Amino acid sequence: MIIETPSELAPADLDGLASLLTECVDGGASMGFLAPLAAPEAAAFWQEIGGDMRDGHRILFVARETAGGEIVGSAQLSLKTRPNGRHRAEVQKVMVRPSQRRRGLATRLMAEVEAAASERGVRLLVLDTSEGPGGARALYETLGYVYAGGIPDWALDPDGTPAQNAIFYKKLAPLR
Repeated sequence: MIIETPSELAPADLDGLASLLTECVDGGASMGFLAPLAAPEAAAFWQEIGGDMRDGHRILFVARETAGGEIVGSAQLSLKTRPNGRHRAEVQKVMVRPSQRRRGLATRLMAEVEAAASERGVRLLVLDTSEGPGGARALYETLGYVYAGGIPDWALDPDGTPAQNAIFYKKLAPLR
């Protein structure tokens, strides 16, 4: 498996990422969208992410089975820009194609996210996931993230069912 951090999104990558997002949402993953996810909505999401990347506010991690191959997973690190928040960042949209799950890919993506955060002086990571079936609470607990609580009916899972979110954080060790 190869994990890349592209500086910009090529047209082929946009298509692959839109396909990844659609497959995950339609498969039940809580990503902030309802199923079935329309292709134009998925494409618009990635166009917005591309803008954040160009502005330096977001790092995208893309997983492929082989160099130049199909995108099978991704994760994002949203960097804070205000002076009082530059020590923290938010992990967002960790996703793996359903056919590729249970092979350690999300764990590898999270390791890359944490390493990139540490390299940038980030000492605190936060994230949230659904408490419903579309969430990944067990993954984050396994990776050492601390459950901070949740808000009932925070969002709708892809099938439209209201679900509580699960808010997590992890303090990163400073680089020596």
